[in-house]
Amino acid sequence: MSATAKAHGMDGTLVPPDWPPLTLDEVRALLGQFPALGEPTCILTESPRPFSAAGVVATTKDPVFVKRHHQSVRDREGLLEEHRFLGHLLAQGAPVPRVFASASGETAIALGDSNYEVHETPAGVDLYEDGISWTPFRTLAHSHSAGQALARLHLAARDFAAPPRKPRPLVASFTIFAARDPIAAMARYLGLRPSLARHAAVRVCAAQALDLLTPFHAELAPLLPALAPLWTHNDLHASNLFWSDRTPDARATAIIDFGLADRTNAVHDLAHAIERNIVEWLTLVNDPAHPDDVPVHFDHLEAFLDGYESIRPLAPQEAAALAPMTALCHAEFALSEADYFLGVLHDEEKAVAAYDGWLVGHAQWFLNDAGRELLDALRHRAKARNSRGATLQ
Repeated sequence: MSATAKAHGMDGTLVPPDWPPLTLDEVRALLGQFPALGEPTCILTESPRPFSAAGVVATTKDPVFVKRHHQSVRDREGLLEEHRFLGHLLAQGAPVPRVFASASGETAIALGDSNYEVHETPAGVDLYEDGISWTPFRTLAHSHSAGQALARLHLAARDFAAPPRKPRPLVASFTIFAARDPIAAMARYLGLRPSLARHAAVRVCAAQALDLLTPFHAELAPLLPALAPLWTHNDLHASNLFWSDRTPDARATAIIDFGLADRTNAVHDLAHAIERNIVEWLTLVNDPAHPDDVPVHFDHLEAFLDGYESIRPLAPQEAAALAPMTALCHAEFALSEADYFLGVLHDEEKAVAAYDGWLVGHAQWFLNDAGRELLDALRHRAKARNSRGATLQ
């Protein structure tokens, strides 16, 4: 393993990666199946993302982005789910990277116990290359442009009719609180993931989270029929965007990293974007005794939603659903991460951070003053815009 390789840790620090970084030899073996892309000459960057090994590779032609997944995280079918979605978006003109096919027509390449994918490097600047989820945009203009980018993605995704993804680690699905009976849905979710179902502490935390989140599900439930199913990104953070330049007014030019994508709905995706960019959860990780000290960037929230609605205005029911969805959307990805830590890495310490710190801790936060203030701001925005809409009709 490279002595300099670092990955984003659970508390925001840089730590040794769980997966060894890419080597030029393995990339050479991989790209031998992609003769049109040229010969690899060096690895230009090593991604700090913790769930896979990835980096930009220079070739005798254009640079490419290579990503390696252990087969227990992404099998061929799992990668093809993502690639079909990307292909649809690209055909609709969405600014997403092309997934390259090998000489035999494959986009998911198995070598040993790993599966690889090769993407084009998008036009633009990787401005937030080292940005960690749960850290804010740098400027209001960046927030506004990111909102516009997500809205355009949702418009491009409208006619993609693939079913929801099969249960697999590290996917931000929406099934538990999409159900009339979240208790039964939680039992199904855990039952499909043996590493969670047989873990007593996970079951205790899942029950605790259900209890804490019940009021938000009650608020969301009447609005669920109005939320049209949609394949969504579910991880729109600043670091998953490319940008026009390095200025404070830079525009988002491309959206990358569709590993968490699934069939959910537009409000679920918006809520995830709020959760990823507006609330500085790392403060809670490092100081859980003071939840009301967690910074919430209300000015960026307004800029992001204004940008989104300048492209795709929310329906009244969607606007009303955004507050409770923001409190609920983290639950399944927290459980999915716990499944990954327990079933793939066999790391109890990291799993505790997911099923206790994030599943339960974030649920509790929304019942504290800072969390209530965020949700009330979203409710106020929904009521104000819906009142304006009623006046104009």
